[in-house]
Amino acid sequence: MRISFNIRTIYLGLIFAVTFSSCVDKPLNTRVLSPDNNVKVDFFLSEKGEPYYIVNYKNKKVIDTSKMSFDLKDAESLSDNFKITAIEATTTDETWDMIWGEDAQVRNHYNELKIELEETSELKRQLNIVFKVYDDGIGFRYEFPKQKHLNNVVITDENTEFNLTENHKVWWIPGDWDIYEYLCQTTQFSEIDALKFYEPGTHLGQTYMPENAVNTPVTMKTDSGVYLSFHEADLTDYAGMTLAVDTTNLKMKSELVGNSKNIKVKRQTPFETPWRTIQITDRAGDLIESKLIVNLNDPSEIDEMPYFKPMKYSGIWWDMHIGTGSWDYSGKYHAANTEYAKELIDFSAEHNIGGMLVEGWNIGWEKWWDKKNKKVHFDFVTPYPDYDLEEVVRYGKSKGVELVMHHETSADIIRYEKQMDTAFALMKNLGIHSVKTGYVGSIIPEGEYHHGQYMVNHYQKVLEKGLETQVAINAHEPIKATGKRRTYPVAIAREGVRGQEYNAWAKDGGNPPEHLTIVPFTRMLGGPVDYTPGIFNTSLKPSRPENQINTTLAHQLALYVVLYSPVQMVPDLMKHYKGHPAMQFIKDVGVDWNTSKVLDAEIGEFITVARQEKGTKNWFLGTITDENKRALKVNLDFLDEGKTYLAKIYKDKPDSHYLENPEVYDIEEKEVDRETVLELNLAAGGGCAVSLMPL
Repeated sequence: MRISFNIRTIYLGLIFAVTFSSCVDKPLNTRVLSPDNNVKVDFFLSEKGEPYYIVNYKNKKVIDTSKMSFDLKDAESLSDNFKITAIEATTTDETWDMIWGEDAQVRNHYNELKIELEETSELKRQLNIVFKVYDDGIGFRYEFPKQKHLNNVVITDENTEFNLTENHKVWWIPGDWDIYEYLCQTTQFSEIDALKFYEPGTHLGQTYMPENAVNTPVTMKTDSGVYLSFHEADLTDYAGMTLAVDTTNLKMKSELVGNSKNIKVKRQTPFETPWRTIQITDRAGDLIESKLIVNLNDPSEIDEMPYFKPMKYSGIWWDMHIGTGSWDYSGKYHAANTEYAKELIDFSAEHNIGGMLVEGWNIGWEKWWDKKNKKVHFDFVTPYPDYDLEEVVRYGKSKGVELVMHHETSADIIRYEKQMDTAFALMKNLGIHSVKTGYVGSIIPEGEYHHGQYMVNHYQKVLEKGLETQVAINAHEPIKATGKRRTYPVAIAREGVRGQEYNAWAKDGGNPPEHLTIVPFTRMLGGPVDYTPGIFNTSLKPSRPENQINTTLAHQLALYVVLYSPVQMVPDLMKHYKGHPAMQFIKDVGVDWNTSKVLDAEIGEFITVARQEKGTKNWFLGTITDENKRALKVNLDFLDEGKTYLAKIYKDKPDSHYLENPEVYDIEEKEVDRETVLELNLAAGGGCAVSLMPL
């Protein structure tokens, strides 16, 4: 057996430990600690040679004895009869630059333990398990080495357990194999009932859930106040992971998304699984500030990305959701026309908005959801007669506004992949450097699901094509974000959340005020979220009098800081912004950041975030609350020493209320410094947005 250590710091006795049995060459227990010694992972083999792990945080167990195994098609499971043949331990402490992101630089500091296993049976199949332990959590993955008796691998189940120690409070969405667009539920772990929310046939058939499971990230709070969030990182050529829930035994087990043939993953050795991640923090805000997910991905494929600049973007989009425009050419008013696009470009240029999205520009929108019977399918190079694509691109460039392309595929992957080369070549030839993709509906080919290996590989193809043609990708109906933006910075954003559009037409009343006090601690832990904040006409009158946005206008402004994305939409109709004093905040607010801080938060109640804009000394602050009004004191001690700032505060009025009086607000200006404490009064469903610019 081989044991090797490559450690740059002299903490051998604390960071790594190997406990031997009476047989000197057979360690039964191995341990790795975080750099600050607070997180401890123990790995061991049972007497049957079964792999298990345990996680402690500050000397208290947070993950109890949990088994690790695989079920394979036409082969014995990889579950027991293992022995440890080698151990390798290393420490890494590095800093890398984000091309765009929440912070200019990221520290990647962890202790790693790689354990090589081999079966004692005649086949001697091999499996490696690698742990990386950070101050704010852990990641572990499985490696399948190249080997004689394990070549073509078909995984029917991955059985990674996460055994909890208490009946935690949990924020979760159902483990649907096709869509993440659910309201987040707040329950005790023992009360999770995902199947209660499963409605077959909804979302144009885009939904499937075979068991009581949750999607990730799923976040918990222990009785002692520790926060845990479970997710995965670097999801590549593998199925997405849901977590099957055992509410009686307080246990979760990985449940990979499969297909109609009950195949979860098909690979050839050697290969690696995605990282299984557990973030562990004392503050809710530290979950958001953590870079564990991106750090577990490979370094960037490119050193720079001069063709893409983080930006705000307007668009022909909200019209269709509120019924004032249509996507299809035969509709009452085809919104994607040259004249309207030019008006939006003029508006964008006037308000520091760098991009303009046009949906419904290309042929194929008539009955676009009826993939089997429609006569004209989507064509990603041919515009409708009333839309001059080249002229819109030319006009936008003359005004300093980039066109954001749109590819709605209606989840017909076979047709889209046949057209990808020509579609991306068109964008490259026209100098279009970003595209919003969409995958509404059930997948073609039939039997596949949005979160399975087939679609994971499709989304990867799109990223690689984007890298090749210098086109950044904003994916809707996506696979979950797992930090691949580090390796592929063209993965600028994605949806994967119940977004703003639900407020326009959802029969359940839209997104409640608490929704976006939970999303940052669940969905957004995976990566940037394209939620489309900034609706000023929150009543949605006269077009949608039966619906409304369940926040105040000040809350909508604050979302530009609270929610992170390098592309932030300004989605409302132009008439609702023109001449509106609050538009100044949208004009000023940054989209690319030097530093981001979560000042205070409690999941499902409120959150306060401050971000410093990259390339300037300007700070922006956003805070939002749930359906309860709230008084907050916000310390500005993050500001530079010795500098005075002009604070422009966009706040709720005393009589603001998300239902009764949502669109009223005050603007206050005052000089502040790092000694200042702002006293903010948030209305029910309210918020506050603050720009802080040095004098």
